[in-house]
Amino acid sequence: MGEQRILAEAARIRALGEAVNRPARDPVNQPHINDWVEAMGNTNPRYHRGEAPPSMTQAWTMYGLVAPRDPDDPLHAMMAVLTAEGYTGVLGTNCEQTYERYLRVGEQLRVTVRLGDVAGPKQTGMGEGWFVTSISTWYVEHEDGRSERVGEMLFRVLKFKPKQASGDPGEFVLYPTTNRDNEFFWAGTKSGELRIQKCGSCGALRHPPGPSCPRCHAFDRQYIVAAGTGTVFSYVVHRHPPIPGHALPIRLALVDLDEGVRMVATTDADIEIGDRVRVAFRRVDDKLTLPYWTSIGGGR
Repeated sequence: MGEQRILAEAARIRALGEAVNRPARDPVNQPHINDWVEAMGNTNPRYHRGEAPPSMTQAWTMYGLVAPRDPDDPLHAMMAVLTAEGYTGVLGTNCEQTYERYLRVGEQLRVTVRLGDVAGPKQTGMGEGWFVTSISTWYVEHEDGRSERVGEMLFRVLKFKPKQASGDPGEFVLYPTTNRDNEFFWAGTKSGELRIQKCGSCGALRHPPGPSCPRCHAFDRQYIVAAGTGTVFSYVVHRHPPIPGHALPIRLALVDLDEGVRMVATTDADIEIGDRVRVAFRRVDDKLTLPYWTSIGGGR
């Protein structure tokens, strides 16, 4: 009965089409662009001359901290259906964005949202679940009444029934995705080294790893071995949902490494902002070794 209801509700919500039609709170503006590129470390001069980074598209139409959710939002409506059927866990699986052009200061955006595929039930490593896909489309409103499509985002999540914990946090391991950009990092943790990606062209350090240097845009990927010490910039205590391979609660700390980049990992200590920490390594199995922070005392 639950599966039939889920499929029926998915069909009903999908039939609504672009059910959300939400205008951006503010037009594209230079102060917000300045904050964004500073946070991202993007020094491209075109973003100080009236153009916005395409990856900012979603930022213009986000709800904000206190704005109420749109009751017609197809994604949240579908999530509520699945939650009511016992699928209480949620995990983002993939996001694909398409940009038609650069946005310009002064342009007014609006976003629409429609429900895509709802596939399930599927047996996954997290438990039985459903994959829910939503499609957001951004338009620029012109003074002559035209609506110009400027971007689209496919966003997919897994809504699942969490497995019952057996008391053994190591019974299942959720492995990180590895590729040619980050394989050096995981090879380093296996060897007991904390490696930071370095641009072979200009020498800039960066983390997380990526294909090109954000400073000079070169594709010359190298790395250095960090000392493994740093200062806690921020931290959170994660209490729910359960994460395979970890016992709750999970303490996560964002650390300013002495080399000048920030890195997040779990910590085995009750730390505070400003505490000094050192990296250690937890061997999960032959394939995976995870870094974590341990306190070395002191502070700023």
